[in-house]
Amino acid sequence: MERIHSDILIIGGGPAGYLAAERATQGGLTATLFEKRALGGVCLNEGCIPTKTYLNSAKIYEYAQKSSAYGVTAENVSLNHKVVKERKDKVVKTLVSGVEHKMKAHKVNIVRAAAVIQGKEGEAFIIEADGVGYSGRYLVIAAGSEAMVPPIPGLKEGLETGYAVTSREILDLQEIPMKLTVIGAGVVGLEMAAYFATAGSNVTVIEMLSKIAGYTDAEISELLMKDMQNKGIEFKLGCKVTEFAPGFLMCEKDGTPERIETDLALISIGRRAATKKLGLDALGIYTENGAVVTDNNMRTNIPGVYAIGDINGKSMLAHTAYREAEVAVNHILQKKDYMRYTAIPAVIYTSPEVACVGETEETAKNKGTEYVIKKLSMRYSGRFIAENDKSDGLCKLLFEKGTQRLIGAHLIGPYASEMIYGAAMMIESCWPIDDLKEIVFPHPTVSEIIRETFF
Repeated sequence: MERIHSDILIIGGGPAGYLAAERATQGGLTATLFEKRALGGVCLNEGCIPTKTYLNSAKIYEYAQKSSAYGVTAENVSLNHKVVKERKDKVVKTLVSGVEHKMKAHKVNIVRAAAVIQGKEGEAFIIEADGVGYSGRYLVIAAGSEAMVPPIPGLKEGLETGYAVTSREILDLQEIPMKLTVIGAGVVGLEMAAYFATAGSNVTVIEMLSKIAGYTDAEISELLMKDMQNKGIEFKLGCKVTEFAPGFLMCEKDGTPERIETDLALISIGRRAATKKLGLDALGIYTENGAVVTDNNMRTNIPGVYAIGDINGKSMLAHTAYREAEVAVNHILQKKDYMRYTAIPAVIYTSPEVACVGETEETAKNKGTEYVIKKLSMRYSGRFIAENDKSDGLCKLLFEKGTQRLIGAHLIGPYASEMIYGAAMMIESCWPIDDLKEIVFPHPTVSEIIRETFF
């Protein structure tokens, strides 16, 4: 069979894949990009972007409801979910079109079909997609991840009939459910709980762990939970779901069963690398715990094969995927580069926002790192006081005892998502606290709270 040849074959058109294609062509390589669904992957189509569109509408609605405290009168304020969804669809369409335009501008060959690895012939990797053969000197796997669906009785039927949904389907709901039960208090679960509670749902969040927000600093996650509880969201921690049925689900805590009436259940217990049906065995690509194993150059155990983004399971974040794409392509282009995971920011876009980077107290203790904590209320920021009537927030910093370098930063409050990159740069720079104190922050900004916390 005659095959279409490119220098680099890329499986997956999400952030990892499309940026790898862009960087490869900028480096003088020809690239073929395979995507069986829409370009942009989970992030653009059913994750980062659509959820932020929803949450922005919720934030505006919340502002309008309490606007009288700021001298602004608003009457008959309401949130129209249909209009919010229509705007979400428009935003997604605009950004996906932007990615498509960029790929065409860089002369990337886009194949809209599922790609299956066939093996290797000589120096070329072979892929088949929709009955057509493709070959390339390098292979980059960026197939992303999929929602985890646990084997709970009744869940399969619930997903088939619609009384249970994943993060994909919930973004296309036409109406707000009266009662929504969220299974999993990670980033997706909390963000969707925040939106639907603001939009009018009676929301209950069930989490197996003893705290919300996964690996987030325990003190920060406790503050976030209290704020969400004040907005009417109920949390059931240390609780396990045992059965799904139309109109209700069963859960259990410490051996005691409980029935929870609900109109809809959102399954958001995490994601796993989408390694099935890729043909990894054709090359003998090594996986561990369901994810492709890579080194700090993003290389797999097979020379010439790289794995980037969620598929390697290291850090399932779009911005991590971008950087991994650059590292992989730079290695292919023989440019010195390697991947570092010590200062990758993470954000929960609730209101207030939560943002963190680096070590938490728990991870520092587990590593045997001696640290000093410095923390300060957001109310020490002039701009925060000017813009927030009764709310509060927190800036919490961890410094290594010996070197006095910043090793962790944790924020809860407005603009946290826009401030955290500065803390990431401070961690990357390895500057001691006395040097960090010399950085001049603009005034008045909420970001000044970071500098104030140094002292």
